[in-house]
Amino acid sequence: MDTIFGEIELLRDDMVASLGRICAIPAISPHNGGDGEEAKAKEIEKLISELGLGAVEWQRVSDAKSPTGNRPSLFLEVKGTLPRRLCILSHMDIVPEGDRSFWSLDPYKPVTRGSRLYGRGVSDNGMAIISSLYALYALKKLNITPTYTVCLVFLSDEELGSSFGVKPLLERGLFREDDLVIAPDSGNDRGYFIEIAEKSMLRMEFTVTGKQAHAAHPNTGLNACRAANLFSVELDEALHMAFQEKDTLFDPPVSTFEPTRRFANVPNMNTIPGKERFGFDCRVLPSVPLKDVLAVVERVKDEVSRRSGAVIEMEVKGDNAAPPTSEDSDVSRLLLSSIKKVLNVKPVFGGIGGGTFAAFFRRKGIPAVVWQQEPEGTAHQPDEYTEIEYIVNNAKVFAAMMSEN
Repeated sequence: MDTIFGEIELLRDDMVASLGRICAIPAISPHNGGDGEEAKAKEIEKLISELGLGAVEWQRVSDAKSPTGNRPSLFLEVKGTLPRRLCILSHMDIVPEGDRSFWSLDPYKPVTRGSRLYGRGVSDNGMAIISSLYALYALKKLNITPTYTVCLVFLSDEELGSSFGVKPLLERGLFREDDLVIAPDSGNDRGYFIEIAEKSMLRMEFTVTGKQAHAAHPNTGLNACRAANLFSVELDEALHMAFQEKDTLFDPPVSTFEPTRRFANVPNMNTIPGKERFGFDCRVLPSVPLKDVLAVVERVKDEVSRRSGAVIEMEVKGDNAAPPTSEDSDVSRLLLSSIKKVLNVKPVFGGIGGGTFAAFFRRKGIPAVVWQQEPEGTAHQPDEYTEIEYIVNNAKVFAAMMSEN
């Protein structure tokens, strides 16, 4: 194993360059104002060809909003000594950069500063793409056949729910019940945390309708902004009051109810808005039924509507928590053993707010784990970065999983 790890160390600069190369290509969902993953997928395929790792299989899912009419995912499979597959799943899509005034650099011109590489997507989830590719490349350079057949999958649409990514690909039967599945999409700085469980997810979008009017004559209208503010605050308080259960498997150990997105209303200051839209993102402990959460929402919605006179409508998207992956599953034990070989840490199993690819596999009865060594609190933030050392360490862990003996 030391020979493999030494080879990966020699590839450090190549990995950094390749990560910067793919992250220079925005891959923002067309449902979030971008052009999708096509250009990045082609660049990844080109990189795979340059590394001599074989041909990729393209899987496309129709999406009318995409400039190409579809969303691509890539499969790269390399035969091992055993037919059983180790599947490492990464996603190509990224979130938008947000307000650029908060960035100290161009999000799409990745740059190295000291021990870090900065740029949108370098941590979430470009590092996983590059680390998994170069783990396989190191084995190839050393003429080592992987123990498991390695299946690297680079997917679309993770950030907006996977409706054009892993969900339909699972339905196509592209994965097997005995696959060893890891999604490198959550972790911490020391690399000891292995995610085996996720909370239920509930996303609610509210539309509050009043009556538009001139701000100088508020009595002639019904201020949707005021009603929305009232509703948001009261809903926030009611949900936190109603659901105070704790489960120490998770971090944080409670259900979370966060007001998040606020949509633009009127373009000028002197108009009272007649319509207001905003959203809540809720990560709910598995012990809390989502129907109970929605009952509280309905109660507060009806009460605020009655008091304010505004009409409040809502759209709900939710998924109940998937069954957790057992700590004794083959993939859990394989990952734990590989982490111990690379990092001087004692791995810990736990749960997160979700959601990742793993939940979709767990619902299909396929155990899946989530892990990578990553900077905490940088994903989706301005000046997103990763430590170069983490890219190397992740590649070593993946190589150890591929070549278990």
